[in-house]
Amino acid sequence: MTSNLSAGTANASAPAWRQFSFFDLETVKDIHGLNSSPEIFKATLEISTVASSSAGVLVADIHGSIHLLNKDFESISSWVAHTGGRVTHMVERKGILVTLGEENVIQSPLIKIWDLGKKDKRTTAPLLLRSAKVQPSNRPHPVSTIALSSNLSHLAIGLGDGTVLIYRHLDQSLASSGSLTALPKPRTIHESPTEPITGLGFREPIPHSFNHASDATPKHSREPTEHNNTNLYLFIVTTNRVLVYQASGRGTGSSAATAVDEIGAALGCAVMGEFDMIVARDEAIYMCAIEGRGNAFAYEGNKSAVHIHSSYLVIVSPPFVASASAASATIRNFVRTTGDDTSEISKVTVFDPANKFVAYSGTFTQGVREIISAPWGDLYILSNNGELVHLVEKPTSAKLDMLYKRSLYGLALNLAKTQNLDEPHVADIHRQYGDHLYSAKNDYDGAMAQYMKTLGWVQPSYVIRKFLDAQRIHNLVTYLQELHTRGLANSDHTTLLLNTYTKLKDVSRLDSFIRTESKSSREESLAPDELPFDLDTAIRVCRQAGYFEHAGYLAKKYERHEEYLRIQIEDAGKYSEALLYLRKLGMDAAEGNLARYGRALLSNLPEETTELLIDLCTTASITNLGVIDEETPISAVSRSTAGGASYLSYLSLNRNTITGQTSETATIAAPSVKTARVDETDGDTIKSSGNLNSDGVSGTPRNVSPPPTASSTIPIAPLSAPPKEPPLKRLSPRLYFAHFVDHMEQFVIFLETVALRRWGQSADEKSQKHSINSDLLSSDSDNDEEDRRDQVAVWNTLLELYLTLPQISSSSMSSTPQDEIPLREKALRVLRSQTIPYDTMHALILCSSRGYTQGLVLLWEKMGMYEDVLRFWMERDKEGTTPEASMQVLKHLELYGPSHPHLYTLVLRFLTSSPELLSRHMADVKQVIQHIDQEGIMPPLGIIQVLSRNSVASVGLVKEWLIERIIRERAEIQADHEWVGSYRMETATKLKQVEELSDPEHPKVFHVTRCSTCGGQLDLPSIHFMCNHSYHQRCLPDNDAECPNCAREHGVIREIRRNNEQLADQHDLFVSEVQEGGFKALANAFSRGLFNQSRLETVAA
Repeated sequence: MTSNLSAGTANASAPAWRQFSFFDLETVKDIHGLNSSPEIFKATLEISTVASSSAGVLVADIHGSIHLLNKDFESISSWVAHTGGRVTHMVERKGILVTLGEENVIQSPLIKIWDLGKKDKRTTAPLLLRSAKVQPSNRPHPVSTIALSSNLSHLAIGLGDGTVLIYRHLDQSLASSGSLTALPKPRTIHESPTEPITGLGFREPIPHSFNHASDATPKHSREPTEHNNTNLYLFIVTTNRVLVYQASGRGTGSSAATAVDEIGAALGCAVMGEFDMIVARDEAIYMCAIEGRGNAFAYEGNKSAVHIHSSYLVIVSPPFVASASAASATIRNFVRTTGDDTSEISKVTVFDPANKFVAYSGTFTQGVREIISAPWGDLYILSNNGELVHLVEKPTSAKLDMLYKRSLYGLALNLAKTQNLDEPHVADIHRQYGDHLYSAKNDYDGAMAQYMKTLGWVQPSYVIRKFLDAQRIHNLVTYLQELHTRGLANSDHTTLLLNTYTKLKDVSRLDSFIRTESKSSREESLAPDELPFDLDTAIRVCRQAGYFEHAGYLAKKYERHEEYLRIQIEDAGKYSEALLYLRKLGMDAAEGNLARYGRALLSNLPEETTELLIDLCTTASITNLGVIDEETPISAVSRSTAGGASYLSYLSLNRNTITGQTSETATIAAPSVKTARVDETDGDTIKSSGNLNSDGVSGTPRNVSPPPTASSTIPIAPLSAPPKEPPLKRLSPRLYFAHFVDHMEQFVIFLETVALRRWGQSADEKSQKHSINSDLLSSDSDNDEEDRRDQVAVWNTLLELYLTLPQISSSSMSSTPQDEIPLREKALRVLRSQTIPYDTMHALILCSSRGYTQGLVLLWEKMGMYEDVLRFWMERDKEGTTPEASMQVLKHLELYGPSHPHLYTLVLRFLTSSPELLSRHMADVKQVIQHIDQEGIMPPLGIIQVLSRNSVASVGLVKEWLIERIIRERAEIQADHEWVGSYRMETATKLKQVEELSDPEHPKVFHVTRCSTCGGQLDLPSIHFMCNHSYHQRCLPDNDAECPNCAREHGVIREIRRNNEQLADQHDLFVSEVQEGGFKALANAFSRGLFNQSRLETVAA
């Protein structure tokens, strides 16, 4: 039985008991013969007692036998428990069966304890553990009732003389090995000679976990504190009283049983519930707790027995004569249907105390012998004639249908709880209850109260459709709000709710809704920071309805940076607030949003936006200055700053120190954009600040943090212990170039300031004189390729602006246009700089397209394109626009000619291209020709060909040079002829020697008389070589077969030949020499024998 059994009304007033037919009758037949009752119950009059156990149903008879029945009521085990007597009482716990009976040879009642899980090997009956007499006095008295605790620790026996015996520590006695009679000594705890004992029951200790689980279950009127007690109590019921005795715990045995109620019960009319003793009297049913009487249920009529089945209370009335005028509808129906008003009948009633209704009421003409609550959960009624009836409980769905037909939805909900239905089924009952109130009762508020309990189980659209009418719009708002509170709403629900607010102009409820905190602050089981509504939908609907303030609040609070900026810029047009908000974002968020809205901000706040972009590209983080309450509207902040410090005061830029103020109270004055101009920025000021992330107080870092909560502020970090942040990669300035299309003045300021603050580079002459503090530069991006590309892009763009916008103002605060000269000077300084990176080809195209001659010449020189410089001036001379162009050609020839001789040929062609040039530079032409001849830049024939290509130059111009050259050439020819003659004579001599040596008919005669080594007179033995060298044999080392004097010369010649043969295979080297030397290389190859026929034959072989 569950704790619901102890629930009921709070007083003894007779309730209007509703009666239902929740049970159907089925007659149980014998498994072997379907025409009769089970075999065991045919001799019903011989059955002494029936009990339910964990092993099955136990049936005892007057012959002392016990039968164990299965679900088919077929005996699976039988044994004689009390020989020659009968079994009077049985109770089982944990497979241990305790029987009380009588035997012929013993006058006193006999107690026996059996182990149903073990068999006696000799008799195959359950193992008998103990057997002893129950004899508290010399006069034996019959046992009236028995009770056994759930853990077998205590056994209580009630006698007909009003005595109650208790056996303590029975479990310990059974666990120890001993004789069959070894039982704990019983103790008499109560004696009442005039009041027989009619009922016993143990109130078990309440587990601590059950105390919490039972909090949600209904309790009787008196909230007993014993439910929190861990002691074991014994209820004692007599014919006149109900007493309670503490069986365990502190104080056990120190006091006798105390009366808790002065109303007793007859034998069989008291049964132990889960926590209370249930006493059935003719006038009512009482629940007795250990502290006194509890609930009472008015149910008049005679009662012969009361039983517990699950959560039901089964009451059996004694036989009586039916009457058509009886108060019970069941009796009247019996008389009306049978017409028998003379026979005796018994009535069985099944109560549901928790829900206060009758689940079944029936009559039995043969009387009721026993109520069997089977261990498998079914209820049976055994009649006196042996007929066994099964009370089949209807399924819960059938019960609920019966209640629905009678519109008893409240009772259906209570029944669902006692039946432990799952939440979807309970929600469906609430739905049907709501439908009933909505359609039949027109109780819309009550219906909505029921629909609210279906959240999470019933589709919201089912409820919403019912309340779309304008008259029921407030109920709809309530439902939608609860839907959002529980986190079950989708975007459509949020849209509907917000549209309802906006149409009703209910700004207060709209404020309350959008300021609802996340569910994690109310329910710990939910995910952290989970909103009770769809944030994107809420922002969208507020924007569409024109509630920009509310949409901005949501976007700002939940860090939807893009949405907030879109609202402030596109919808509300609050550019200053958007710019202020951007300063509170981290680098990543500010980067993307400025890329999207930078052009709009520049159009409305050019100076402030430029400063912000400068900060993003030059500092590692942007921070918040001042203390701003999160709940303070941004408009209020902007109004407070209007007319004073500009929005740039919230930048973490380099600023001069503000004296007379502390870091926590100082108001940082914002500079104008003019102060950010590179040409007006003092390098010493930058150096003195020491850090770009400071604003007047050195070492005061500011950290980017997420938007604070509603009650938090943004404090300025203290001076002590500044946190060390890891270096962050700064943003690329290239992201924002496109935003300055219509703001070229700000573009120049932006690029110049970024270059100076980020890389310490400037095109301004004044700024270049000052050294830049290395702390300002990015140490982690010096070798970064991406940072290098950013530098190149910045200076390429600046160079283009210097050359394209000659009329740009030097300061945004000045209206006087600036001359072209300063900007061109800046461009020239950029081109001349050895440290400023820029794309040379890009710069060359710019200078060419803008006609910037100085830049063109400088770039050509830096690129080594000296010929292009000369051709440029040549073209200018040809155009006639530059009179000194020819002089520039000669000037640059003097600069580049020594290292690039081919330029002389180009200049010679230029000077002889027209008579005017030749007449002006006659002497220069002669010098050029003389230099070409001396340096061998061009052969004389080439010079003549250059001069003879047109009719400008005459022979007289080169007459002297030609005469001198011819004389020198003739001398060289004569010298060459002499060398050729000498080589021919030497060759003839060598050939003659070879011929003599190879002539076998004319022997060689040696006339040498002295040794070529020691110089002494030759004597035998001596050695003569064909080269006319003779030696003593002793003077030759190791009998060498080669002449020592000629060996070195011959070795050199052989080494030369070997090298030439190796070079013959190196074709790539030969080709490169031919490309460089031409005919000279070929002649040299012939002289080394590279093309000899013998070599070719050797290679072919």
